[in-house]
Amino acid sequence: MFFSVVIPTYNRRSLLAKALQALEQQTYNAELLEGYEIIVVDDGSTDDTLSWLEANQKDLPHVRWFTKENTGPAAARNLGVEKATGDIILFVDSDLIATPHFLQGHAEALHRAYAQYGDDKVFTYGHCIETCNLEDPTHTPAKITDFSAAFFDTKNVAIAKHLLFEVGLFDTDFKGYGWHDLELGLRLKNIGVRLAKAPQAIGYHVHPPFTLEQLPYLVSKAIQRGKTGALFYKKHPTFAVRLMVQRTVFHWWLWGILSLWGQLNEKTMAPFLQWLIERGYSELALQCCSVFLNWYIVQGVRQSSIAEPELLGGQ
Repeated sequence: MFFSVVIPTYNRRSLLAKALQALEQQTYNAELLEGYEIIVVDDGSTDDTLSWLEANQKDLPHVRWFTKENTGPAAARNLGVEKATGDIILFVDSDLIATPHFLQGHAEALHRAYAQYGDDKVFTYGHCIETCNLEDPTHTPAKITDFSAAFFDTKNVAIAKHLLFEVGLFDTDFKGYGWHDLELGLRLKNIGVRLAKAPQAIGYHVHPPFTLEQLPYLVSKAIQRGKTGALFYKKHPTFAVRLMVQRTVFHWWLWGILSLWGQLNEKTMAPFLQWLIERGYSELALQCCSVFLNWYIVQGVRQSSIAEPELLGGQ
């Protein structure tokens, strides 16, 4: 097999540089993996991402890059798949730092799954560890909160390219943050594609240490996630999807009560969050933000939905 690693990126030049440097240092068994290429799709960045790629081309022998206007990660990933020459597509985020045996881990898991099931209707999901250690991310231990129950999370999955074309690639109606990968995963599941874990394909999902300056961005992402969640449910109006996007009376009351109906928000909680940050608990402070961020999500789902009182409890 030959891997095409597809990476969409938008204004992440410094993190993308670390991600590409790690991918250029892969070691693998040539009997399992013939080779690989890295397809970077710049989604209209304004931070000199393209200039950096051009200036460092000699140090990135596996990298090819393409650019497009900013229309979101779904369209960017589709362009990457269309330009890929490999028979296996490996999706990663532009802030994922791969370990040296990352590709080998996916290749081994795919071979095991193909032998087990007798076909290639399977994708592998690697292990992602969240970290804010920008200097040495690989020394971050795994945590319970790193677990994800998502069926198809594009920050670390590998799949046969023909299966993506069979279900029609990513839906480009999803232009904001969230759900476009899980929506594709639902279509893959409907044609019988299975998930296989690739625990040796370890990547470190890097983000800067949490500060109060990030709150406007996090709130914006939460609102977008609510809106795209409403779109996801409109396309797949099932109970399972309703639970995934938190479009239920239960979630409305849960996050409404926990946030005191919006009284606990990025402004009123700022002093407490700063107190935690100053004492070295930035990760805990970020977790505390889920109280009001989820309230923004359920409001985004509600405000973007076609009026269906039976689903929203008449709210």
